[in-house]
Amino acid sequence: MAITRRHALVLGAALTMSFTAACGSSSGGAGDSGAAKPATTVSDADLQNALNTGGTIKVWAWEPTLKQVVADFQAKYPKVKVDLVNAGSGNDQYTALQNAIKAGSGVPDVAQVEYFALPQFALGKSLADLNAFGADKLASTFTPGPWNSVHTGEGIYGLPMDSGPMALFYNKEVFDKHDIAVPTTWDEYVAAAEKLHKADPKAYITSDTGDAGFTTSMIWQAGGKPYTVNGTTVGVDFTDPGVQKFTATWQKLIDGKLLSPVTGWTDAWYKGLGDGTIATLVVGAWMPANLESGVKAASGKWRVAPMPQWEAGGKATAENGGSSLAIPEAGTNKNLAYAFIKYANVEQGVQTRIDGGAFPATTAHLKDPAFLNKEFPYFDGQKANEVLAASAGQVVGGWSYLPFQVYANSIFNDTVGKAYTSATPLQDALKAWQDASVKYGQEQGFTIQQ
Repeated sequence: MAITRRHALVLGAALTMSFTAACGSSSGGAGDSGAAKPATTVSDADLQNALNTGGTIKVWAWEPTLKQVVADFQAKYPKVKVDLVNAGSGNDQYTALQNAIKAGSGVPDVAQVEYFALPQFALGKSLADLNAFGADKLASTFTPGPWNSVHTGEGIYGLPMDSGPMALFYNKEVFDKHDIAVPTTWDEYVAAAEKLHKADPKAYITSDTGDAGFTTSMIWQAGGKPYTVNGTTVGVDFTDPGVQKFTATWQKLIDGKLLSPVTGWTDAWYKGLGDGTIATLVVGAWMPANLESGVKAASGKWRVAPMPQWEAGGKATAENGGSSLAIPEAGTNKNLAYAFIKYANVEQGVQTRIDGGAFPATTAHLKDPAFLNKEFPYFDGQKANEVLAASAGQVVGGWSYLPFQVYANSIFNDTVGKAYTSATPLQDALKAWQDASVKYGQEQGFTIQQ
């Protein structure tokens, strides 16, 4: 089972046009979608009645562990039929979903939506506010990062399915060979990159050819807040101190040619992770399953450590990846749909997905001794979940995504990507991304704060 984090996303005109329409009528408080928090109107008894009555719901999702969740759910509630459809991951599903919403037919009852994309669908009024089902009572169920990510103002537009608190995955064999200590700060990380590449010119501390999700997560960890959202009034500013912390450090790696030029998730990338020419990954907690399935030859060589810090002694992390299960507003069986996503993301389905390799967003499972004490053969018996669970509790608060983040991420390589292929400074490249994002937001009817 592999869960990947990809950001090369471009949505069609049908998707963006719906948000333009939404912008004309939305107002409200910080991060508000324009709608006041609804009162709970669906009780637990109503949900149980829906399960007893039965029916069919269609679920659009690409996450592989849901197959077993669906099987178990149907076994427990035999009158319910769940039609699980892989409509494509990321961009493919989002485009199909928006096309179905626009056409007024074929809309699923449940859809997997990544955290960075959720505000875009919420603002377009395409998703049901789950406060109507009493979802606000689940606040303590989830860790802060994912729980904050399913909110838009007072609204709750999905239940967290998993999370991606960041950590440092490193090849211990390579580090030991070159007498490199595991870096605890980003300054130490740069020093390790220099030492490694000097000792072996074919080896690099990591690979990076430009990735929107990684860049925003690094800025997030540094305390940066480049995005502000107040209804349809948004700000985009890549000059704040957190951004500058990241660019100052990462520019050293770029200038020193200390980053592997291999693009992530390619065959060459997997090969580099296997042969030691790519020595670390700073990535979300969902990565172990990908290493186990994609880099089998390096089993026993890799380990997990806390994410390097911007200041010695710090304990700050960020999220990188993760999805929710949401209910489209046009769905026709919302009670049964909510009963399913609650089963999958709060109840028995959580453990099923953990057993399949997913990393949970639920506090109870992250504190479970069985989860924490699990020994990973891939990491030579290390209890990797101890590191990853600690990271989940150290995510910096206050982060926001743009209500058109899907589009913004799609143009990242056309702007910031130039810092990796030319003499364009990373800070200047981020300014170009900022300008392009602002231009798009204005064209879509958003009010942009300068």
